[in-house]
Amino acid sequence: MSIRLRLTIWYSLLLTLTLGLLSIVLHTVLAYSLMTEVDQSIADRATQVEESIMAVVAARSDPAVYVTQGRVVLPPIDVFAAPGMYMQLLATDGTLVSRSENLAQQQLPLTPEAYQAALRGQTTIETVLLDDVNLRVLTRPLVVQERIVGLVQAGRSLSEVDAALARLRLFLTAGILLGLVAAIAGGALIADRALAPIDRVIRTAQQITQAKDLGRRIAQPGPPDEVGRLVTTFNAMLDRLETLFRAQQRLVADASHELRSPLTAIRGNVDLLWRGAADDPPARDEAVAAISDETTRMSRLVADLLTLAQADAGVSMICESVELDALLLDIYRQARDRAPHLTVRLGHEDQAVVRGDPDRLRQLFVNLTDNAANYTPPGGTVTLSLWRDEPWVRVDVRDTGVGIDPADQPHIFERFYRADKARCRAAGGTGLGLAIAQWIAQAHDGRIEVDSAPGQGSTFSVWLPLAGDDD
Repeated sequence: MSIRLRLTIWYSLLLTLTLGLLSIVLHTVLAYSLMTEVDQSIADRATQVEESIMAVVAARSDPAVYVTQGRVVLPPIDVFAAPGMYMQLLATDGTLVSRSENLAQQQLPLTPEAYQAALRGQTTIETVLLDDVNLRVLTRPLVVQERIVGLVQAGRSLSEVDAALARLRLFLTAGILLGLVAAIAGGALIADRALAPIDRVIRTAQQITQAKDLGRRIAQPGPPDEVGRLVTTFNAMLDRLETLFRAQQRLVADASHELRSPLTAIRGNVDLLWRGAADDPPARDEAVAAISDETTRMSRLVADLLTLAQADAGVSMICESVELDALLLDIYRQARDRAPHLTVRLGHEDQAVVRGDPDRLRQLFVNLTDNAANYTPPGGTVTLSLWRDEPWVRVDVRDTGVGIDPADQPHIFERFYRADKARCRAAGGTGLGLAIAQWIAQAHDGRIEVDSAPGQGSTFSVWLPLAGDDD
């Protein structure tokens, strides 16, 4: 069942239920109002008749006998002032003494409950059926000198009330049916208009899937309502997917290219060995050394790719206290041994403790230091500095190398990105070191900033949050 059909059904049911409840309330209120009016008119008429009878029998020595002998005559009823009104007088034994002319040969019903209540001095009013006509009958004891000398009954036909209520029920039923038809039509129209933008989203998504074109976007439907926010979110998701897809394509292409070069070199040296270089010690040593270098390069590339795969998979890191100044001192010593053609020195060094993974942090600073060494010509300088800047700690890796062009700086942390000058292939590396460094920094709630200009060197600043006193 489609959402459009479900919305239409629910809308129709809700409207029908609402109209039904309103109809029940309206019918109940009107019935109560009409019945109250009828009861009041009956009670007023009964009181008038009772007063007229009392005026006649009160002066009699024996009012009960006077009533029983049928000498009491009921006053005439104005059929225009009280249409459908009937009166009758009964003796205490329930026999008819007198009745209004409009009753003719009929008699108002006296139920046992009303008779017993009247003998106890109580007034009752009830609905009874007489010749298929509902009557509202009031039964009241006629009390003279604290004696019950008879029973007064006043009745009124409920034909007009029943007819009015029947017409009301017919009108309400017709209204509910018409409302149901209107609800179905209106609900279908509203659901169609409300879901039309979603249909466009679905069709566009299907076209994107079928055409495999992540560059397409869904047009904004209009106001920034829920559908508008859905379209905005969907377009943002497409932007993200397109970025990741392009990055994946570039990663696969670059990784294939990076692996092809060392494999070609290894195959070429192996061919040399097969063709006789194995019998020539200098040629053999040169070929084996080249194979070893290319194997190391491939191992480093595979290790970097594995690291980035772990980053994409959201691998958690160890979280412990790390003395950053001691770690930076170890990095300085390693860099001095690995880059003997450069001057590696320590600059400003504060003491600082951060929370994080010591191995990953070491990898972060090794990558930055190797990057600085790779792009600094012999005789240049690489300086490591540590600054405590509450609530942060900043580690600067500064070099006097070739620098980075401003147009390339926004892309240097992309995987396999290489600028023409600042990141030339001759410098070595896999093109993944800065991407890994940025991931490690972000995983530690930090960031990396770059300050560089062509020919003036580069400074990579790593900002990490200091460990709290409770850490």
